[in-house]
Amino acid sequence: MVIHQEKPYGNGMSMVVRDAGNAEGMLLDFGILKLAEGEIWENSADKERALLLIGGNVIFSWDGETRKAVRASCFDENPEAILVPGGMPVGITGGSGGAELCYEACMNEKYFPAVYYGKDDIRNDVFGAGSLNEASIRTVRTVFDGENAEFSNMVLGEVINHPGKWSSYPPHDHPHPEIYHYRMFPEQGFGVSLLDYDAQTVRDRSTSLISPDKTHSQVAGAGYAMYYIWMIPHLPGDRWLPTTRYFREEHKWLLEEDVKIWPERPYEEAK
Repeated sequence: MVIHQEKPYGNGMSMVVRDAGNAEGMLLDFGILKLAEGEIWENSADKERALLLIGGNVIFSWDGETRKAVRASCFDENPEAILVPGGMPVGITGGSGGAELCYEACMNEKYFPAVYYGKDDIRNDVFGAGSLNEASIRTVRTVFDGENAEFSNMVLGEVINHPGKWSSYPPHDHPHPEIYHYRMFPEQGFGVSLLDYDAQTVRDRSTSLISPDKTHSQVAGAGYAMYYIWMIPHLPGDRWLPTTRYFREEHKWLLEEDVKIWPERPYEEAK
């Protein structure tokens, strides 16, 4: 399912998904927080919460700590984010020019110290390089996952789809639900999200809700860079890890070492 937000979000919190604790749904809350200069947003919900700076200028405040963050471009710069446990008050103040943030929340009874992720704390990987004629090269930024945040019940990261290229590829699935939130550059750009083999257009500010075990992949329109935030909840007894990707059987041959595709591999009539 794809949700389209046609107009820019208004100031304050715009909740897109309210589903934390719903065993039949996404298990996450997701929203976009937009702040004007000097505007303050405060929250002390009983869920663990992550706030990721998409762009702009803010001051994060939590547990007696403060941290200023500036991000001019979500395409060209690593994010900054904070992860806090349920019940801990957190405040965000809009700086010069204001800001826009992603809000992710999940049920978690465990208490843990708040963690601030600066730009240098983000893991960057380039996937798909050197194979399939670079058709699926993309940049993956991981803020936290089941490896580096064992105390958390959720995962948070970003992907940069290079123009005309694929990501989440070859098509894969996992038993965990997942949320993607997209931005395009230039803004009038578009991409295509494949949920199983159901193709849906995604645009700037679209959100894709991926059900458990639903095969998913996407491609950016030629000439347009596509950024998306990815959010995953852990399941009881089944934490999501970087290895938790189950590729669709008929496409696994694309993962073979030194795999050859057309035109390097010429068309052959089936015998």
